[in-house]
Amino acid sequence: MLVGSTRAFAWVKPTLLQFVLFALLALASNVLFSWLAADIGSVFNEQGLVSYLIWPSIIVLGGIILAGRVGNQSMVFVPAILWLVADTLSALLQSAVQFLGSHGWLFDWSYAFLPILFLLLFLWQTLALLWIFSRRFRSPWWERIIILIGAVGLLTIWQKNVADQPIFKPVVVTPVLEEAALYEQPFLLKQALSRVEANTAGKTDWYFMGVAGFAEQNVFRSEIDKVRQLFDVRFGTKAHSLALINNTHSWLEEPVATKTSILQGLKTIGQQMDVDEDVLLLTLSSHGNQDIFQLANPPLDLENIDPKWLKGALDAAGIRWRVIVISACYSGSFIDELMTPTTVVITASAADKMSFGCTNSAEMTYFGQAFFAESLRENNSFAAAFEDAKLRVKARESMMGFEPSEPQMAIGSLMKSALPAFEKALFDSSYSNNSVHPIHANQDAEHLSAHPIDEVTAASP
Repeated sequence: MLVGSTRAFAWVKPTLLQFVLFALLALASNVLFSWLAADIGSVFNEQGLVSYLIWPSIIVLGGIILAGRVGNQSMVFVPAILWLVADTLSALLQSAVQFLGSHGWLFDWSYAFLPILFLLLFLWQTLALLWIFSRRFRSPWWERIIILIGAVGLLTIWQKNVADQPIFKPVVVTPVLEEAALYEQPFLLKQALSRVEANTAGKTDWYFMGVAGFAEQNVFRSEIDKVRQLFDVRFGTKAHSLALINNTHSWLEEPVATKTSILQGLKTIGQQMDVDEDVLLLTLSSHGNQDIFQLANPPLDLENIDPKWLKGALDAAGIRWRVIVISACYSGSFIDELMTPTTVVITASAADKMSFGCTNSAEMTYFGQAFFAESLRENNSFAAAFEDAKLRVKARESMMGFEPSEPQMAIGSLMKSALPAFEKALFDSSYSNNSVHPIHANQDAEHLSAHPIDEVTAASP
């Protein structure tokens, strides 16, 4: 039937029992597909079941009309059985593809193509049925065209209705903010800011600030928590660290990330650090787009962060030496605006590329895992750790069939000279108060710099 052969008629010996059997198989396979495609927490949707059963009922009605037209009652279940068998095969194929996709085992490009493929499979099985019937009964060409065009329109509309009414439908829950969280948040932010201690005079101190932007996926909170733990435990930033977290489940535990809290956090760190000898590591993890780092924490209506605002916030806080790591899609679009002679910017992707790993089951994104959890533990410089992480990310993306994200690293002109000494303070556990401050080696160079950026070193292709 699917290849347009009328021999399909000779292979069908229709009975009511066969119709019931194939109807149950088709229904079961479609229930399976809907269950695999459903989000966690979805519930059985009776309307979706009714929506699916409408089309087999139309096919049976068509069989009754055809049987009366040709005077052969055995034709009643022929079209329905042919269609149900094809639909069962199609639903099982879709279920297999959905299973592979839910485990991330498909090529990246295929995800955008699959909805079209599924629609084409559904149209194919029904149009093939109509075509062999028109051939069998020698319908005029114009009648065939009218029937096929009408069927495509009807099927497309029906398929969209089924998409809106799946057999398993997610429960739409309107986000609410409990009263306790409303009053707890100002206290949590104040408490977190009060824990950021003043620097130790005469030595380089590193300060850490992490921002998890998107509340509805735990991977961003997990990533910031793990990076903060790494810096607090290994690099000694415990008295100099701050985390702002957007997460559905952390309202009563951690201060949320908003433009206001980020600005207050940067201002507090700027007041506590020595701007000449201390460094801020600012790491941000969320979804992103061109010139956008997403802040989302329903039911709050939050403004997203753009690179111009972020640079203004850092400048207003008086923070001079900056290492900024952004793990988000298209995060490379932040580099040009954020760069100053005293800044390092590391991003998970190029300005026009997506990054990967922000799934509900992951503890860190691809780049976060490669850079922080692996490479930064094995190297004593940010540049070496970045190059190592870039290779790890590329290998992982290649294995998954994803388009390369092309992580980026850019270093300001003054930071190129100062960074080795800053890294020594961070990586060398024997670093003492007698160490030479990076700023001393660059005071003369800074006086020669009349503009905010003289040179940028890019580590990506």
